[in-house]
Amino acid sequence: MDYATAQKQIADSQKLAQDTLGKIQSFAEKLTPAAPDASTARDWGMDLKEVALAIQQQNQQTLMVLQQMGQYIQTLEGELQTHPTTQLQQRGWGGGGGFLSNLTSGLAMGAGFGVADDLVGSLFNSF
Repeated sequence: MDYATAQKQIADSQKLAQDTLGKIQSFAEKLTPAAPDASTARDWGMDLKEVALAIQQQNQQTLMVLQQMGQYIQTLEGELQTHPTTQLQQRGWGGGGGFLSNLTSGLAMGAGFGVADDLVGSLFNSF
């Protein structure tokens, strides 16, 4: 796997997460009128919101792991281009960046998560 493939998988995963949350919202819109009363509709809506938040948290964790893997692949590709015949030192997923590397990757992913947060926040705004 190369860096471009890892980045494509990250984008595909983000799109799938947004599609899943959209399907939950669509289901919630259909479910509300089917409720026998307003209290039941609210309860069902809150349950669906909890499911959406759990899915969002799982997607965020998956995307973080994929992002770290992509960064590690990018580091390896760069080292292979500059030192093609030397042995690479194994450094783990962090790529040797430590706190600053994790912070910058977290900030970059935060933009994508902000979209998902907005979607989940507006998912059940009528409840």
